[in-house]
This record gives sequence, C-alpha cells and structure tokens, in this order.
Amino acid sequence: MKSIKVLVPLACGFEEIEAVNIIDVLRRAEIEVLVASLDKNRLVKGANGITIETEYDIKDIIIDTLDMIVLPGGHDGSLALAENETVQNILKKMDAKGKNIGAICAAPLVLHAAGVLKQNYTCYPSYEREIGEEGYMGDRAMVVEDANIMTSRGPATAICFALKIVKKLKGQESYLRLKRGLLADFCE
Repeated sequence: MKSIKVLVPLACGFEEIEAVNIIDVLRRAEIEVLVASLDKNRLVKGANGITIETEYDIKDIIIDTLDMIVLPGGHDGSLALAENETVQNILKKMDAKGKNIGAICAAPLVLHAAGVLKQNYTCYPSYEREIGEEGYMGDRAMVVEDANIMTSRGPATAICFALKIVKKLKGQESYLRLKRGLLADFCE
C-alpha cells in the first residue's frame, strides 16, 4: 500500500504549537510527514524561540509524491512562506491537481498569496482583513473545508485541525482511534 506523504514546511517565526501538533498527530496516524526548511539551514527557530531541526530542504521535495501540504502559522513564518517562490509553486501545482492543502492561523494568508484559497475559510482573527472578509467563517468552526483546502484558526485548534487531516487522509476509523487516544473529545 502506498505511503501517504504530507509536507510541512517551516520558516523562521513559525508557530511551534501548530507545527508540532500537526507533525505529531499525523505521525501517530502513520502518515509520512516531510518536515522541510526553506533553505539548506535545517535548524528553524519558531516564534517563541523553540528551534526545530527539519529533515529536508524544500527545494529537494518531489511535488508529485505528495498527498498534502500543511502550513503552520505564525506571523513571520507565514510571511516568509508567502514570499518563498518554491512554496508558492508547490501550492499552485498541488491545487491545479486537486491535491489537499491545509493552513492554520496566519498561514491562510500564504494560500491567498498563491491564489489557491477558496471562498470559505477561517484563520487567526485579524488576518481576514488582509485576505478579504468575504467567505471568512470566523469562529463558526474550528476547521473549515472548501474543496481541497482546509483551514483552521490558531494554536488552540491545532489538534482538531490535525485530526481532521487524519480523517481526510486515513478515514473515520483512524480519526476516531486517535481522537480517543488524545482525549480530544472537544474536537468536532
């Protein structure tokens, strides 16, 4: 059976809670997570001073092998992802193929910059002003799905966001098993 691969790119200033929750929950679901930096420097410092060692340089990622890309937020990290040509290219190519794309917190701004954000979305409050308020779902849901795009609000919704990704990629049984194991009954 083909391994499911998800790319999680990290840029300086990423939101640590979101990145670690996404990586951890997906790996618990036996999803292969490729953690990549934007350059050859594999040590990436987060918004709160926590440094994570990545496994790949984003330029070495083979897009066709990916099932999904998931962007953690963080103001500075999201701005760096939005300005990175390689990240923007990956997002556009994956969207054109209908592949799954996820973004949390400030990262929907990155999807907007690439032109792949769909009508309905959520993000960290205030970023909708930069993205455009039309279609902004606010706090009506922790996770909003529109076509192949999945968005979430911020650090406190990160586990629920990651669990929804598991549900989308691995199905209801894996989702429920992990949800129970993580004591995440608060997730929708």
